[in-house]
Amino acid sequence: MNTGAFVCSCGGSCDIDLEAVRDGVDDVDVVASSELLCQDGLAGMSQVIEEYDLDQIIATTPEPSCQDRIRGLADEHGLHPEASVFVDHRETNAWVHGEAAATDKTARLINATRAGLRKEAPSRTVSKDAGNRVAVVGDPGTARSLTDDADVTVIADGQDFADVEGLSNVTIERGRVVDIEGSYGEYELTLEARVTDDCIDCMDCVREGPDGMVTEFPVDIYPDAPDGAWTDTCPTDAIDLAGVTRTVEVDQVIYPGGRDDARGGRLGFYTGPVDAGTIAAVESQLGGIEKPQFLDLEMDVCAAGASSQEGCTACVDACPHGAVDRPTIDSVEFDEAACENCGACTSACPTGATQLREPSNRRLAREVEALLEDDADGGLLSRGDDGIDTQVIAFVCSEYAAERLRAHGRKAVQSGDLDYPPILPVRVNCTDTVGEAHVMHALAAGADGVAIVGCGGSCLHSGPDPKQDLVDRLNQATTDLGLGDRVGFFAPEAGNPEAFAESLSGFVEFGLDETPIPAGDYEATGRSDADREEPRPNPDFDSHGWTLESVRTILDHVDPEREVIRGLKDFGVMDVSDACTLTPTCTNLCPTDAIQRTGEGELAFNHADCVNCGLCEEGCPETAITMHDGLDRSLLPENRGGEAWVTVHDGDMLECVRCGKPFTSVASATKIEEEVGSQVEGLAPDADHSVFEYCSDCRSRLLFDQGEKR
Repeated sequence: MNTGAFVCSCGGSCDIDLEAVRDGVDDVDVVASSELLCQDGLAGMSQVIEEYDLDQIIATTPEPSCQDRIRGLADEHGLHPEASVFVDHRETNAWVHGEAAATDKTARLINATRAGLRKEAPSRTVSKDAGNRVAVVGDPGTARSLTDDADVTVIADGQDFADVEGLSNVTIERGRVVDIEGSYGEYELTLEARVTDDCIDCMDCVREGPDGMVTEFPVDIYPDAPDGAWTDTCPTDAIDLAGVTRTVEVDQVIYPGGRDDARGGRLGFYTGPVDAGTIAAVESQLGGIEKPQFLDLEMDVCAAGASSQEGCTACVDACPHGAVDRPTIDSVEFDEAACENCGACTSACPTGATQLREPSNRRLAREVEALLEDDADGGLLSRGDDGIDTQVIAFVCSEYAAERLRAHGRKAVQSGDLDYPPILPVRVNCTDTVGEAHVMHALAAGADGVAIVGCGGSCLHSGPDPKQDLVDRLNQATTDLGLGDRVGFFAPEAGNPEAFAESLSGFVEFGLDETPIPAGDYEATGRSDADREEPRPNPDFDSHGWTLESVRTILDHVDPEREVIRGLKDFGVMDVSDACTLTPTCTNLCPTDAIQRTGEGELAFNHADCVNCGLCEEGCPETAITMHDGLDRSLLPENRGGEAWVTVHDGDMLECVRCGKPFTSVASATKIEEEVGSQVEGLAPDADHSVFEYCSDCRSRLLFDQGEKR
């Protein structure tokens, strides 16, 4: 694929050195520049596209109208509609940085864009069929607005619609909502009323009932209405003050006064104020949906559980949209149609069972590596030459945070006195996408620091300061590694660019020393077991393996303060007490085969493979196992002469008195004999040994032989 990069200075409004940018762009077929690319430069751009037979265009313009002109030119040359991609060299770059830094950053952004495009995943879609049934709770006006396209049911929820007009095409349901379960296309509302379906709307209870306690349309009775003779007026005995429940099944729900258990909202379930956007969303999803497939799932490596034991719950706990569920205690299911592409489950998953398709972890890794310049080569401008002195990778949420940064840039042009350090942005779907693997990789690639730039209290998924826990944990890890605090979370506020600039400047200019880790030397494989004969079955760039690879790279350049690196949740250290009887429970449950029982009565643990899911601790019948968080450097094979396994319990194995095969531990056999020995006494009276001293095969043969003799 032939790729061309086109650089513009927006009529001179962007203070960048076009020639220096051209010199700094790597790995494209041609770089061209213009002071006004989208107008005077279009003719020259057309010539370059034709001369170099370009298939793809990277252009520096954030302006939608300019982008449309460039797309139109690409279309005239027969390029794919998605062949034109754009880099913001203006609002988040030249308008808030000095010339040297903006020039350097522009070239790096083009290089990172090119690197990311090479790892772009091919598109796939998922679909889900649904009907046109919509329930609206307590809002007849919204119900009326949907009747042209949907089969609408309005739930009274205790309200009286006697004076409401225009409901002739709407189904009216009495009762109050007490529960809502299900998902898009399969919602079930449980309603509770004091009037049954036997009601014939005779109005007797409305006339005779307590004032203000009985609604006229639909007829229903308030929960706190007093009992009395008035209830006998109903000719059909339809009054039940104890309350009766029934269910209504619909495809979508609008519940303005309700709350959603999913903190980020669920597909087809709308709470809060209803506006035109709500109506449009409901109408667009009538009959079913087709949307991009956001996730790659490899459930064979999932650590959710086994044998009715609950293990890792990271994805279920993390998902803000109710798209992940546990149908049983030891299984996990994903509703990909309900997925909103926030990445919360993927950054939380230690094993790689769930990963974002786009941007994939591999793509993010390549973009980070392309943004970081090797200081030995100097890049466009070496440190101290007014270019990018402190290299900070910024994972920027592509929703509100990105919009606010652009708005800050526009205000900077107006005020003329706003600037902030030239952070190196990597766009993510949401800051929920970012986990410990992403941050540790950026530091291993030579970043001086990592800024996570999110929406704060306006986050569509996680709520205020969604990554503060991550920041605290990783600063603990970087401190233990001898790097000090290197990670920060920032939420640009609408209309207040000064606050963002001040907090980011404090982090970059006063909080970060130059890293001892060189940039340009590390290209991640996303694996921690590249040299092993039998690698882990996990996919590349799973959180555990990618994090461990990055930490090992960091350890080559630092002097750690501790043996155990705290703050890394995907690593655990096993502690086993003397209560262990060497049952095979933990070895059978471990999803990463990080535990093994040897024939010599030893329980061995592989720290490098453990993802800290907790299944072994949860399932141990003797409660002999305790797991501790953290990465213990002393347990890694490179610090043990290449040996990955460490003995965590040393017991004695019992050998079968007939065949000599070790078949269980002495402690386990003793425990079982103490518990059930009296119940099996006399099964083999002529045997030379206790039945507990035979393996299962020999025991069966022994009992058969004894039975024949009798």
